[in-house]
Amino acid sequence: MTSLSPADRQFRKDPERQRYTLHVGDVLVSEAEYRILGDAIAFPHTVTAPEHRGNGYADLLVSFAMDDVETTTTARVLPQCWFVADWFEQHPERADLLSR
Repeated sequence: MTSLSPADRQFRKDPERQRYTLHVGDVLVSEAEYRILGDAIAFPHTVTAPEHRGNGYADLLVSFAMDDVETTTTARVLPQCWFVADWFEQHPERADLLSR
């Protein structure tokens, strides 16, 4: 996991491009795409720039995205990409967010 302080990281929701992003300074290091499908939000793709992999950025970003989904919608999550699916396996306490 990265040792950067929270002040070094900037999380953003970009509704126009249907994605969540994580920037370190001015550099985009990770993004998670989403699609709204009725009463569900699908997460089809999560990626971290190759030079920034191994720092825990995608985990931090998905946590941010799930917090946002939980606090701003009643939608349930469809984890279509392997990383989001694995994230839920590592965070069973968040399973209530999953679409049934």
